[in-house]
Amino acid sequence: MTHMTTSAPVFADAAAYAQAVEDASKAAAAYYTGGTSALDDDAYDRLVRAIAEFEAEHPDQVLPHSPTGKVAGGAVQGDVPHTVAMLSLDNVFAPEEFTTWTASVARRIGREVTRWNVQPKLDGLAIAARYTDGRLTRIVTRGDGTAGEDVSHAIGTIEGLPGRLTEPVTVEVRGEVLMTTGQFEHANTVRTAHGGAPFANPRNAAAGTLRAKDRAYTVPMTFFAYGLLPLPTTPADAAGHLAELAHGDLLQYAADLGVRTPAGTSVPGVTLESVEDVLARVEEIAALRAELPFGIDGIVIKADLAADQQAAGSGSRAPRWAIAFKLPAVEKITKLIDVEWNVGRTGIIAPRAVLEPVDIDGSTVTYATLHNPSDITRRDLRIGDQVMVYKAGDIIPRVEAPVAHLRTGDEQPIVFPEVCPQCGSPIDAGEQRWRCERGRDCHLVASLSYAAGRDQLDIEGLGASRVVQLVDAGLVADIADLFTLTREQLLGLERMGETSTDNLLAAIETAKTQPLSRVLCALGVRGTGRSMSRRIARHFATMDHIRAADAEAMQQVEGIGSEKAPVIVAELTELAPVIDKLTATGVNMTEPGATPPTPDDRTETGTPAAPGPLDGMTVVVTGAMTGPLEQLSRNQMNELIERAGGKSSSSVSKRTSLVVAGEGAGSKRAKAESLDIRLATPDEFAELVAALLT
Repeated sequence: MTHMTTSAPVFADAAAYAQAVEDASKAAAAYYTGGTSALDDDAYDRLVRAIAEFEAEHPDQVLPHSPTGKVAGGAVQGDVPHTVAMLSLDNVFAPEEFTTWTASVARRIGREVTRWNVQPKLDGLAIAARYTDGRLTRIVTRGDGTAGEDVSHAIGTIEGLPGRLTEPVTVEVRGEVLMTTGQFEHANTVRTAHGGAPFANPRNAAAGTLRAKDRAYTVPMTFFAYGLLPLPTTPADAAGHLAELAHGDLLQYAADLGVRTPAGTSVPGVTLESVEDVLARVEEIAALRAELPFGIDGIVIKADLAADQQAAGSGSRAPRWAIAFKLPAVEKITKLIDVEWNVGRTGIIAPRAVLEPVDIDGSTVTYATLHNPSDITRRDLRIGDQVMVYKAGDIIPRVEAPVAHLRTGDEQPIVFPEVCPQCGSPIDAGEQRWRCERGRDCHLVASLSYAAGRDQLDIEGLGASRVVQLVDAGLVADIADLFTLTREQLLGLERMGETSTDNLLAAIETAKTQPLSRVLCALGVRGTGRSMSRRIARHFATMDHIRAADAEAMQQVEGIGSEKAPVIVAELTELAPVIDKLTATGVNMTEPGATPPTPDDRTETGTPAAPGPLDGMTVVVTGAMTGPLEQLSRNQMNELIERAGGKSSSSVSKRTSLVVAGEGAGSKRAKAESLDIRLATPDEFAELVAALLT
């Protein structure tokens, strides 16, 4: 995991400090009331840390409206008093800082903390939900920590926050209201359909939606609890019982009452005994961050036992027994400089944002995806906009939305192409993703070069320059034409001698024996890639079964949903003439070892009935392979894993079953060791799947 190392700014004098306090206060007010500001999270954190450092060195110059020492940066207030202060959390950014903090807790309470509770730090809006006799009666925002805003009008609109508990108890549940990725996309679709500007990010959307009254539309939000406490009207015996419960037990009780907690997610809270175990869990959650359907910006670590919490106490702003381990920012604000229109090998015309370079999560981001033209229109993006850019894990960065309140008036509309940027042909704009009317023919060289690549048909000697010759000579108009090339035709090309011609024809003949998954991938079906082609081929076993599948049957393949299925089916229909030509030339149309589904087969994996040596296992390959595996590409290794009944993955997590670690294996091997995941050398793995290597 990459930890924040960016240093905080240094103020030259009191005037610079005063300006920083003003900037931070404005940013906090915008962030805590609307979910967005002129500063992204990373910039705000660094600014506040610099303010705190200046104040530590110049205590006589501390301004009364400084954001340090205040809940929510002192930015927001409310008119509903909290029965118990609703505090913020202090932050650490690296393992060394966390270890130092745990030592300070031990000194404060006079003993080592023996139980820590570790939870994901959800990126939402903190609220307190009050239940009387099991009925939800009031929802209050955190506000300034002593009082918050009454948002009880939102009762009944928040998933995970039931109107009635499973028991008639009087308690207050505290937690985060947020929008999942799906809810956020839905919210922006609904909002823009009603003439509103799109939200910049899920937090902005949740904050705005929670406070909104009398809207013509409603959109769902989600709640996750992080605390439970008695109210003044809670019976004394029940209140005393809650006060004695460990934090993990409190959250379990909340779940038993019907309130949603992170326990049902892929990053459930855990109770751990050592600092080393806590740091390992931090790494584990960080590794899963990109896969989560909701945003997190860190991990919350709390002393689990009530006695330790009471002994440590709390300050005016934050408890001394809890800390937030912040993760590197995955969202930054930067400028949209231009939009490029690129044509893919299937004719899809894809817009790409050109950005003012910005560092996100340890890498410099210059380009980001813009999805499609309708998405640009819906988000009202303009050249010159300050935009929120999101990046998580290895996912391609994407532009979320413009930060509209930062507009100067100089921004310009994005100009959409009127004809295909690649060939000048008309554009089919009938769907959200625009496409050249020539389809694959628009970028035929790229399409054929891809098909001939090592991980598809693996036709050695058929590089891009040779493909250009074939296309220019009119010898090849689609992938099937490669298999009808004659010796005389090839010899007629420039720089094609007898040896190179014979070698190429032999490679083409060998390509006929490739498994169906490779052929399917070579066809370049929209909505598929190497791994998806393998799953489809193993599920249906033959091309005939694939072509006979309707959208409902296609959805039985793992990873194919209701939106992607009809696109794949339509693509296969469009490719029918090419597939017929391939079949006629003798190209293999079956997947070795796969069994066609029966009419009653509703399995979702498409795995053969007979279990393989890796059945049900998730396998990660890292480092250089040696021995029997030395000549296999990474894609061929993934194919081998899936033929053995396993699932290939590129990242190590708690769901990983086996890591094949070759020479030079680095961080993935280390992570597997920290998570106690089984390791295998290339030779050991080769022995495990020996039957499939012959």
